[in-house]
Amino acid sequence: MDDTHDIPTHDIAADIRALRAALAVHGITLPSLGVDPLTLAGWTSRPPLVALGNCNAATARRMAEVLRSAAGG
Repeated sequence: MDDTHDIPTHDIAADIRALRAALAVHGITLPSLGVDPLTLAGWTSRPPLVALGNCNAATARRMAEVLRSAAGG
């Protein structure tokens, strides 16, 4: 049974561009940020996931700093 016709159309690329831009404001770059290919394949009725990818320890620390600061800590 093909249930892909039930998947709402959504431009996940716009979400990825927005996240990339928001991270860049804080000096953070995730080179492998993109769409998760397995969930994009359409074998599920769920929308595709955003793959944050891998990052080095310095980037992980910077992300933690930004998130703590945004949370008021």
